Amino acid sequence: MKVYVNGKPVELLPGMTVKHALISSGLIKEIEAGKKVYDEWGNEIGLDGALSEGVEIFVEKAKKE
Repeated sequence: MKVYVNGKPVELLPGMTVKHALISSGLIKEIEAGKKVYDEWGNEIGLDGALSEGVEIFVEKAKKE
């Protein structure tokens, strides 16, 4: 399946998680440095979050509440 991380396509096997997408895109170190993962609507999602075909996720500086 294809998902998008910061606008770039990433190919994953079905059942893989947000963490797998970040590893595949080379952005896992950004999370370790304090950034967060958000879905296309701006909701924070965890590394164990499920993904489906065409989902867009973004790695960004943590948003202030």
